[in-house]
Amino acid sequence: MNMTDMKSSITFSAVAESTGGPFVLWDPIEQSMELAKELGFDAIEIFPPGPEYFSGNKIGPLARQIGIQIAAIGTGAGWVKHKLSLADADHEVRNKATAFLIEMLEVATQLGAPMIIGSMQGRSGLGTTGQPTSKPQAKEYLRHGLERLDEHAKRIGGQVFYEPLNRYETDQCNTLAQGSAMIQGLSSTKLLADWFHMNIEEPDMAQSILHVGSAIGHVHFADSNRHAVGLGHLQVEPLIRALQSVGYRGYLSAEVFALPDSHKAAMQTIRSFKQFAT
Repeated sequence: MNMTDMKSSITFSAVAESTGGPFVLWDPIEQSMELAKELGFDAIEIFPPGPEYFSGNKIGPLARQIGIQIAAIGTGAGWVKHKLSLADADHEVRNKATAFLIEMLEVATQLGAPMIIGSMQGRSGLGTTGQPTSKPQAKEYLRHGLERLDEHAKRIGGQVFYEPLNRYETDQCNTLAQGSAMIQGLSSTKLLADWFHMNIEEPDMAQSILHVGSAIGHVHFADSNRHAVGLGHLQVEPLIRALQSVGYRGYLSAEVFALPDSHKAAMQTIRSFKQFAT
């Protein structure tokens, strides 16, 4: 099986509030890029504390100097640090969330990278001000926010990846099919297929990939337990074949725990990538 069109990526976090979360590299960005390059990764996926992170770090020139691509820019800090979501009952919070995401989208586009929306999609229930949001209303708020971001992405030549999450993290969209329906008609937005979330929610992960097909723009390469691929019970070959069948040529990006440590998780990931996707 030859999957040379797929590329490898590994996650890096600069968000202190996410310590212990599913990100592999935590050392300073230059050191993390150098390690990723040394181990053979094509790219690095960056989770910054906010758009201001990029004004103090010359990420683009640094990546070019080291010889590594930027696979995507995550926005989870908008929720983790600032409690901003696109589905909050308070319109001021939703507007702040959209403003934060627009700034992140502009930075990502300048770097030639897509922007991810995951935890900032929010959920129904009580918002930051204690106001309740019903499930239909939360979905309506999310769709409106995605439309605004998609329009901005179209104007500036950017791209958005929308990530369905498992039921314990959101009640917006839990499956690829639900995510595909949410972004239907948006021209600059694609799905992020996260194997950890899919393992919880999809009856048949490979069939789910085949069903949404070219709507997939990015893949989080994680095993069933959110460890590096090969350390859980996922059957990887059918997933790779499904991605091949739909013509996927993007990144397999390891959003996994740094266990037993960052270096070993990265090494296990690149071994699995070479085993299954090259």
